Amino acid sequence: MTPPLLSIVVIFHNMRREARRTLLSLSTAHQRGVKASDYEVIAIDNGSSQPLDPEEVTATGPNFRYHYLQTASVSPVEALNLGAGMARGRYVALIVDGARMATPGLLLSTLKALRLSDAPFLCSLSWHLGPDVQNRSMVEGYNQEVEDALLAGIAWPEDGYRLFEVSALAQSSMPGFLGGFPTECSWVTLPRQLFDKLGGYDPGFQSPGGGLVNHDFVTRAAALHETDFIVLLGEGVFHQFHGGVATNVTPSDHPAPSFHEEYERLRGVRYRPPKIENVIYCGAMPDIARRFLAPSARGQTSP
Repeated sequence: MTPPLLSIVVIFHNMRREARRTLLSLSTAHQRGVKASDYEVIAIDNGSSQPLDPEEVTATGPNFRYHYLQTASVSPVEALNLGAGMARGRYVALIVDGARMATPGLLLSTLKALRLSDAPFLCSLSWHLGPDVQNRSMVEGYNQEVEDALLAGIAWPEDGYRLFEVSALAQSSMPGFLGGFPTECSWVTLPRQLFDKLGGYDPGFQSPGGGLVNHDFVTRAAALHETDFIVLLGEGVFHQFHGGVATNVTPSDHPAPSFHEEYERLRGVRYRPPKIENVIYCGAMPDIARRFLAPSARGQTSP
């Protein structure tokens, strides 16, 4: 069997509700311009006490696989590296938090952009469903029930681009589409060879949710001079409310201090965003997403 060009690794932990939408958003029923033979989706259930139904996962498409990882770790790092090891594609895309739904052109735009470089490190921006980042909107009553009504109101998944209507840029993406490379990537794609050269994700990051492991991955990639950094235009991933350790806690309860302490313990220095120049911007901009081109310049970060 000819291997797919792209392998997508998605990590889930106790998120049956969110997984259904995420997996559907990655299927050929939702993604435009791609075939099942172009890519595979590897769903890793990271020690869930309420696992996904393997048959439900594989029924999403012939290119979907499921693996349950028996672990007591609260970090997704082991699961990420396991999934990458299972990947058959030349390129690997990673979604650390499986609660993130994709826009309909994410895969096609990714495959096109990967052709621009021999060593691409590609990222899409990230949004939170709802009127504001969920750390703040939850204080005003945003929850799963409100979110279900929100998605019903835009008739998702009939037109996945309408997610832009009802979402706010995530903190790391707030500079907008033309705001440089994000400090962390909720959708990151790179050659499997480059992933191996980086040594994958550092298993030292054992904080809940991985702490700053995403930031560390970007920082280490930036230290390789041959890497070309690419930001996708007009596509993205959208975070569903699920009680995430960093995304769904109030600002006063955010675990950022402990995340930074772990980073400093592992790296010997405080975390500072790397300076990434000559970012390549690639893709098409649907009208519905244009307000996010450079929202920070206009003070516009939420609907």
